[in-house]
Amino acid sequence: MEITKKKVVKSVYYYKDIQDIFEYGEATFGEKAALSFFDELLMDTQNLESRYLLHPECHHLETKTKKYRNIIFGSYLIIYRITPTRIEVLRAFHGSRSPKSIKESRNIKVD
Repeated sequence: MEITKKKVVKSVYYYKDIQDIFEYGEATFGEKAALSFFDELLMDTQNLESRYLLHPECHHLETKTKKYRNIIFGSYLIIYRITPTRIEVLRAFHGSRSPKSIKESRNIKVD
């Protein structure tokens, strides 16, 4: 069975989240380590165009269609939604965030 490639689009919240992750990593681990982590994170989200079904359903956003999924990336969850025409990357959360803040991802609109 061949998986259909879908365009990957990212929300403004995701871009803000990864900026915060980079700044935290840079302050904590240094620029080189932060850049390496950041590059891997970007590559994982870009690879979703054909690998979106490989990641598990997000247990905070369960649906019958399993359209909300997450990439587990170190201590972070990258939440995305599968639509008929594209993959919408919604947020990047630290795993210690409250389930309530993760559930609010359902309401994000992606242009």
